[in-house]
Formats: sequence, structure tokens, C-alpha cells
Amino acid sequence: MSGIWPGDTRCVVMLGFDIDGVSSAINRDPASANLPSLMSAREYGPSVATPRILDLLERYGIPASFYIPGFVAETHTELVKDIHARGHEVAHHGYMHEPPATLTRSEEAEVLDKGIEILAGLTGESPAGYRSPSWELSEHSLELLADRDFIYDSSLMGDDIPYVVNVDERTIVEIPVHWELDDAPYFSYAPSLGARFPMSSPSHVYDVWSSGFEGAHHYGRAFVLTMHPHVIGRPGRLRMLERLIRYIQEFPGVEFARAVDVARQWSANTSDE
Repeated sequence: MSGIWPGDTRCVVMLGFDIDGVSSAINRDPASANLPSLMSAREYGPSVATPRILDLLERYGIPASFYIPGFVAETHTELVKDIHARGHEVAHHGYMHEPPATLTRSEEAEVLDKGIEILAGLTGESPAGYRSPSWELSEHSLELLADRDFIYDSSLMGDDIPYVVNVDERTIVEIPVHWELDDAPYFSYAPSLGARFPMSSPSHVYDVWSSGFEGAHHYGRAFVLTMHPHVIGRPGRLRMLERLIRYIQEFPGVEFARAVDVARQWSANTSDE
């Protein structure tokens, strides 16, 4: 082994795409559904950008994880089936992008069950991974996930490698994330939702993300990148992501993996200890 990873692997790279579509805007403000410009900008994600992203991943032979709200899955059934057929992970991301911290326990349970039913109906298997919309779990989230046999969650920020979270007498693997490695803080701009922050250039984000990868590789950690097709899928930004992929592939001991596969391996290794 090379550090914490098996064999000669030094750094595991997990690319994750949250296909929010219109769901996050509508959940934040239901009146958003009446704003054609905003809806078209969000719909660009599943309709235009995600197929482009899938082709990019296929070109470089990279497996990835896609976190899909149930509403988006219901309205883009063929897209979900295509993602699954190409060997990528289809994971849970709420129904209408509801942050669990805004829900009661029963509401959160209902959202989980509804999303499971929708995704399982399209892929033939229940999702094993979960990412909290807005990365805000509730005090009940991990217990509810354990009750439904989820293998991992990807919402917490307590490390830069996977770690085990105890839930009563059960465990869930955490695939940690961080705002530094999320496209939204750099690129999101939606005046109708009150988001008027200056957008970063792709070259600036490339510098941040490539530095983040260099650090992860140096210390033998994980590099978990969170992206949203309606954000990263714009042509200039996607070219930046392709440049980053090529740069990462130049380093020795790098493995691209789906989050669910890393979580399963981590869980198995932990059980053997």
C-alpha cells in the first residue's frame, strides 16, 4: 500500500455532479417557476450540459457519481437511465432539493423514501449514496439514512479522506466535501434569487482546484470535486474541467472512482480492523 490507499494508489479523485436543474430554485422560492429566464438557465443543466459532461467522462474513461433530486429524475427519465447505463453512480439528492435542516423528521423521511422509489424505479437498484441539498443535514439525517441502508453520505466536512460516522450501533461512511471544491461559490449568479456575487474566471477556479488536487496528492488524501451541470457545464468552464482532468492524469498513483465504490472499500477495510 501507498499510505491509506491500496496498492500504488496515492490519491483517489471523486468527481460528483449534482443535477439540481430547476428544483433548487423552485424549492428556495416557488415563484421562481414563473420566471422563464431563471428556469431556462437551470434547465440547461440536465438538458444541455449533462449529456456534454457524460461524453467528456467517456472520452477520458472516468467513472463519476451523479446526485439527482427525485423531481429532476421524474422529468428526465431517459437521462437518468443513460447515466446508469454508462456505469456511473446514481445517488440521492432529495426530491425538490430540500435541505434536511429545513424539514421535520417525518418530512425528511418522506423525501428520502420518495427519492429512493423514483431512482430505484429508473435504475433497478436503490441508491446507496446520499448528498444533502445545500450540505445541511438535520439532527435526524444520519439515522434516517442508516435505517434505509445507505452506505455513505457526502455532506460533512470533517476530514479530507473518507471516515466512519457512528449511528447508534451502526455506521455510515462519510465522503467529505468542502466549499473550496464546489463550483457554485465561484460561478453562481442568479439576480432573481438574490445571488449577485462577481463570477470568477475559469482560470482562477483552475488555479484553486489544481492547487487543491496537488495538496491532496502530496498528502495522500482524497480529492472530492462537487459540480452542478447548470454551473460547470457552460462551454468555457467545461473546457477548464477537461484541462484539470488532463493535469490530474499526469500524476502517478491517481485513481478516479465513484464515491460508492470508495465507500464500500472503506467500509470493508474498517470492518476488517
